Amino acid sequence: MPRARKGSAPRRGGQRSGGGARSSTQADSGSSEDEAASEARSTTSECPSLLSTAAEESFGGDAVDEQGQQEDLEEKLKEYVDCLTDKSAKTRQGALESLRLALAAHLLSDFLLERRLTVADALEKCLKKGKGEEQALAAAVLGLLCVQLGPGPKGEELFHSLQPLLVSVLSDSTASPAVRLHQCASALGLGCYVAATDVQDLVSCLTCLEGVFSRSCGVGGSTAPVVPVSLQGLLCAALQAWALLLTICPSAHISRILDRQLPRLPQLLSSESVNLRMAAGETIALLFELTRDLEEDFVYEDMEALCSTLRTLATDSNKYRAKADRRRQRSTFRSVLHFVEGGECEEETVRFGLEVLYVDSWARRRVYAAFKDALGSGMHHHLQNNELLRDIFGLGPVLVLDATALKACKISRFEKHLYNAAAFKARTKARSRVRDKRADIL
Repeated sequence: MPRARKGSAPRRGGQRSGGGARSSTQADSGSSEDEAASEARSTTSECPSLLSTAAEESFGGDAVDEQGQQEDLEEKLKEYVDCLTDKSAKTRQGALESLRLALAAHLLSDFLLERRLTVADALEKCLKKGKGEEQALAAAVLGLLCVQLGPGPKGEELFHSLQPLLVSVLSDSTASPAVRLHQCASALGLGCYVAATDVQDLVSCLTCLEGVFSRSCGVGGSTAPVVPVSLQGLLCAALQAWALLLTICPSAHISRILDRQLPRLPQLLSSESVNLRMAAGETIALLFELTRDLEEDFVYEDMEALCSTLRTLATDSNKYRAKADRRRQRSTFRSVLHFVEGGECEEETVRFGLEVLYVDSWARRRVYAAFKDALGSGMHHHLQNNELLRDIFGLGPVLVLDATALKACKISRFEKHLYNAAAFKARTKARSRVRDKRADIL
């Protein structure tokens, strides 16, 4: 797998860098609503015990016998794999959903190595012959499969077997939006990031993803792009996957891409979709970061107009937008504007177990967000135990903790109560001061 470029080089989790404003946030703060909505989706299945007991028995809970639990999990996984070729679309969807949950919550590389060809063949059939939800789940499972197998020969073999199909689906402009699913774009970007070792594979995926979202950008000017609602999710996913691959793109290719896309991406800032606007803003910040790594004295020609647009989005208070969307948009574009003008990226802190990960660049933000979108609530587990993620983020070898150390790091219920009470008191005081100032103004 290509390594991170200068400026996005991994830094050990427990070490802080000197530069950048710092803001400590929890890992799941930004996407709790989206994640809850995605995980709330469930599909009824005719496959035996696919979803009825999976979440309770296999994907959580305190296990007394870890070996026995692992064996039970593998037995269920065998059922899921067998059901991927069932004649019933409902059964296949249930199997894909259960498999997606299992891959996100557990490390199953040994189990998957023995059955990778079977699973890959089944996923290919689901992507070719399935419809809608089945194709989306198959693409999501494919991305997780690449994360599980990692950057070795087996993972590369899996990616090469399904890459042409994903590229074909995304490149077919005549296909309906329901077929060109945004999960295919995410799977292509994540699979290439993890498994591709050949630069030509990287360039091919970049070209495909760029072709998807570039159709919504004019050749020049600042005309607001008209994007159908049915395509907004696809364009957003393609842009984010493209940005993910830029973080490992060689400098020789980066320069041409920046010259071509940096003047065009600001057009997406006027999109009707808040997610597409935010993705465009974050990608622009990433492009500035990569460009400044190549040219320290880089000056953007249309900087004044760009900063004016970013400032408007960072202070947007239009009532016709949802309150939650306005809050997310303002937070994102404040960070983007701060970086574009001053060159400083606000640092985010991700705590998991006894470790801490510092996300202190736009490249690391994009990489973290890509894996977080794929793994969901299993992100912390993979940060602790998945060697691939620990290598990408520079966390070092997996920590081996005994029962005493694990017990010591747990917080008692009473301590949690005291902490929450103190936080509530501090928050109430801060809000009261703001309310008093508003009253004085009025």
